[in-house]
Amino acid sequence: MDDNDIRQEWAERSGEYSPEYYAHYGPDETSDRVVAAVERHVGSDAHVLEVGCSAGRHLAALHEAGFESLTGVDVNADALDVLAETYPALARTGTFHAGAVEEFVTGVDDDAFDVVFSVETLQHIPPDNEWVFDELSRVTSDLLVVVENEGREPGTVEYVDEDVPLFYRDWQSVFTDRGLLERESTTGKRDTLRVFSVA
Repeated sequence: MDDNDIRQEWAERSGEYSPEYYAHYGPDETSDRVVAAVERHVGSDAHVLEVGCSAGRHLAALHEAGFESLTGVDVNADALDVLAETYPALARTGTFHAGAVEEFVTGVDDDAFDVVFSVETLQHIPPDNEWVFDELSRVTSDLLVVVENEGREPGTVEYVDEDVPLFYRDWQSVFTDRGLLERESTTGKRDTLRVFSVA
């Protein structure tokens, strides 16, 4: 499966892990962890980008907490329709883009967002596209928050539903090697939340 196949798989996702699936469950414990981490480091006037926002449940939790300058990007265009239906107030005040993060981020100015975060999305970026981590570091002016699976040896590849690869990485090194400073980390039921600041 090449990079385009991976994107296509997520762009057409239905059933489990689809936008409808996440909208049905709504904000969860991970949403709470993201909101708490962001609130510890920035004010509610921060410009926030979520990479892989799907139906917007984590952004909805931030919106509920008083954040209004919210942006999301997702490869699945249907996700944004589900977001608009499920979280109309968020849809009215936020800015949303349909497309791959690799395509979106290259057109974003340096330091465009105070906060960039991702929940179990970056782990699906193929090794050939790891340059996107440089881009995310570039567009972040203050805080980068990642919530990704770390339960296996870095370099291990696991498959979701036997067709979508999940690439395990040492997320601490991924971003500290790019000049960011790790501020905190907490382990949840199946993933680890790491907060980095721009040095």
